[in-house]
Amino acid sequence: MRNLLEFLQKYHHWFLFVVLEVVSVILLFQYNSYQSSVWFSSANAVAGKIYEWDSTVKSFFSLMRVNEELTLRNFYLERQVSQLRRLYAEQTQDTTVVERNELLFLSQYKLIPAKVVTNELNKKDNLMTINRGEADGVEVGMGVACGQGVVGVVYLTGRNYSVVIPILNTSSSRISCSIRGRGYFGALRWYGGDAGVAYLEDIPRHAHFKKGDWVETNGYSSIFPPGVSVGRIEKVYNSPDGLSYRMKLRLSTDFGCLRDVVVISDKGIAERTRLLRAAEDSLRLNVKE
Repeated sequence: MRNLLEFLQKYHHWFLFVVLEVVSVILLFQYNSYQSSVWFSSANAVAGKIYEWDSTVKSFFSLMRVNEELTLRNFYLERQVSQLRRLYAEQTQDTTVVERNELLFLSQYKLIPAKVVTNELNKKDNLMTINRGEADGVEVGMGVACGQGVVGVVYLTGRNYSVVIPILNTSSSRISCSIRGRGYFGALRWYGGDAGVAYLEDIPRHAHFKKGDWVETNGYSSIFPPGVSVGRIEKVYNSPDGLSYRMKLRLSTDFGCLRDVVVISDKGIAERTRLLRAAEDSLRLNVKE
């Protein structure tokens, strides 16, 4: 104790200097808007880099399991494609139609690979950050998916980062989906709680389906192409008004270990948006007349 007191007495001026510096910095950034904004911007940039490094380290240590999943998935998809080509060739005697149609369909979309920097799971309105932004061609409203299925929609963009509203968001996420092979469609909703469960609503009462059927995007919006997996039907309920079905889905995307995603850019969205706006303007003019 005596040595400690002597040490503090000997270097007390240095401790006083540090305390005064800390107080002056706090006062500077707390009561000056310009300095505060500079500090906020710099802190966000530093935090973004730290989160990105942390995500990179986690991705590195999970590469073995990810590669195993990708290998199994690619094998499964290759088997499906081979079987479809064989069946189609037997019916039409043309082995090149499938390849031509697939290339034509995929040419409408551009996929921008990205990594998840931050990912919330325990809130009602979760958000996600990815390390791609306006400099990479990402725009607000673009769909985000992964190898397992749908992830969400781009909400805000910066130059190098973007904020995504995942389907695990109670207030802002509503994606149009349909039952695979059945054609009936509804809206996907999440009500909080389990990150692996969501609900497909407004399915008509005359719809034919069974438990275990896959639900996928239907392509009715410009956000996602048709056929992106969403989940499988676990349970079926009646809607509160009794006029439709409400289905409990087990989501195909595992948000707990989500690392790699792709942002889906639709090349034809600009033309469709222009035509839609022209139609809306024409309708408004006709109503006024």
